[in-house]
Order: sequence, then structure tokens, then C-alpha cells
Amino acid sequence: VHVVESGGGLVQPGGSLRLSCAASGFTFSRVVMSWYRQAPGKERELVASISSTGAITNYADSVKGRFTISRDNSKNTVYLQMTSLTPDDTAVYYCYARINYWGQGTQVTVSS
Repeated sequence: VHVVESGGGLVQPGGSLRLSCAASGFTFSRVVMSWYRQAPGKERELVASISSTGAITNYADSVKGRFTISRDNSKNTVYLQMTSLTPDDTAVYYCYARINYWGQGTQVTVSS
């Protein structure tokens, strides 16, 4: 099983970024996928989740209206579109397949 994030980087406050998570080694279309993040000195927190078909999504209150989770089951990929970024969004973002597999994380830094 592989879960690999990409798309992180440095962005200015107010900017946007799209993270991708490519998965393999399991039946992607049957698995709930989530994005988590962990800021320095803080616990890892759930950012967003999406059901196996993509019909149901859930978001942390802190990102509602700014982040959008989506998935393309034909590409075994889940995305996190992030807009109106603030320094508080700075963290390592992790993709999680709810069969207990984590990606290695991708750093997102929001700074001017």
C-alpha cells in the first residue's frame, strides 16, 4: 500500500494551494479518505474527510468555506483545495486512508 502526498509549498497569506494524494495497493474506490494536519507543537488534527463515492464530505470548523476535499476514483487520487490561506494553516498535511494507512506528509507554509 502506498499513499503519497504532493503539492505542498510556501504560499503568501490569502493565497491558494492544491494538495494531491495518490494511492495504490488497495481498492481506492471503497475507502474513506481524509486529510489531517499537524502544526509544530500541536497534535495532529482532522481537516477533511470524503466518503468512498465522494458524495459525503466533512470539514473541521477552522477550514469550512475555505478548503474543499474531492476525489477522482478513476485516478486513485484525493485532493485538498485550500483557499484564503492564513499563517494558522501552516502545518504538515497528511493523507489518510481509513484502512489505517498514512502518507509521509507534505509541508504547507503560509507566510509573507
